[in-house]
Amino acid sequence: MEDISDYHKLRDVTQKFYSGIGIIRSPALNDSVHFTAEGFNHIIFKGSRSEREKPSQILRFKLLPLAAKLIGLSTTHQEFEETIKEFEVKSYKKRVRQSKRVRYWGIIAIIEGRKIKVIVRRIGENGALHFWSIVPAWTTNKYRDIRFFTTMKGNPDED
Repeated sequence: MEDISDYHKLRDVTQKFYSGIGIIRSPALNDSVHFTAEGFNHIIFKGSRSEREKPSQILRFKLLPLAAKLIGLSTTHQEFEETIKEFEVKSYKKRVRQSKRVRYWGIIAIIEGRKIKVIVRRIGENGALHFWSIVPAWTTNKYRDIRFFTTMKGNPDED
C-alpha cells in the first residue's frame, strides 16, 4: 500500500510553488510564459482527464523547479508542433465546440544532471503562451489526427 500522505504534502507544496511562479520571460520564444492552473492540472491529469499514476505525478512535481529554470534560461526550442483541436467555449450563454489552432514548443535540456522536456502551448492566434507540461522521459508513436507541421516526438497533449 502506498503512503499517500506524503503525496498530498508534496502536491500542496508544489502547488504553492507553482502558484508563486506567475510569469517567466522565455528567451527561446521571445515572449512571456504564464504558469496557469491549467498547466498544473495537466501535471496531475492526462488529456482525457484521467489521473496520472502517482509516481509520475511525484516525479513531475519534483522536476517543476527545473522546468521553470529551463524556460528562463534556454535560448532555443528543439521541437515544434501545430495542430487543430476542438474546445468547448461559451457563446451567447451556450456551450459550443469551436476549432482552434494549437501550437506546442518543446524545450529540451540537461539541467542539474536531469534530462527534461518542457512543453509550452499557445491556443488560438492571440492566446498567451502557457506552461503545459514537463516530461522526464518520453517515447511514444501515437498518431495525431491533424498535423500541419511537427518536429516533436511524443504526444504533447498528454505528456
